[in-house]
Amino acid sequence: MAPERDLARTERTPAGATATTRPRVRLDQPRPPRRRILPEWDPEAFGRLSERIARFLGTGRFIVWMTIVIIVWVLWNSFAPHDLRFDNYPFIFLTFMLSLQASYAAPLILLAQNRQDDRDRVNLEQDRKQKERSIADTEYLTREIAALRIGLGEVATRDWIRSELQDMVKELEGLRDGHVVFPAERSRGRDVDDR
Repeated sequence: MAPERDLARTERTPAGATATTRPRVRLDQPRPPRRRILPEWDPEAFGRLSERIARFLGTGRFIVWMTIVIIVWVLWNSFAPHDLRFDNYPFIFLTFMLSLQASYAAPLILLAQNRQDDRDRVNLEQDRKQKERSIADTEYLTREIAALRIGLGEVATRDWIRSELQDMVKELEGLRDGHVVFPAERSRGRDVDDR
């Protein structure tokens, strides 16, 4: 009886419409990378390169070099011997090269501007959060100063204590001279004199 069970275990095959055998995929491990038809590149490195190119295209040095190249190109193709010229009078090849340079420069400049916009957006967000923290800190300090002012309203100040001490000194001098200086006794004395 035992051999029949082993035979049944080994002969199990999927049946039905979904009976295709698929390779088992482990879900606890990442998939191996797929082959890509297009080449891969680091977007950050490409962005940094585009920023450098856009920064160079926006300088006076680039304009001077471009002007020199165009002047040399036109002079060479105008005054060089006929067999050494490579672009005759309408300068079609020069036009093509300038168009090619412009067609690459425009997207590179736009890419650099987009990266700068992203950096500006992050900086603005950080500035906004810093401003919110500063406002919260200022409001907290304002509440604390107001609480201190209220508390100081109930605290004896130096001038008040000085005036109280001066009054006590006068009262003590009056007692020493035999004069009654206490306000309550003064009012009783006046009441007695008035009667």
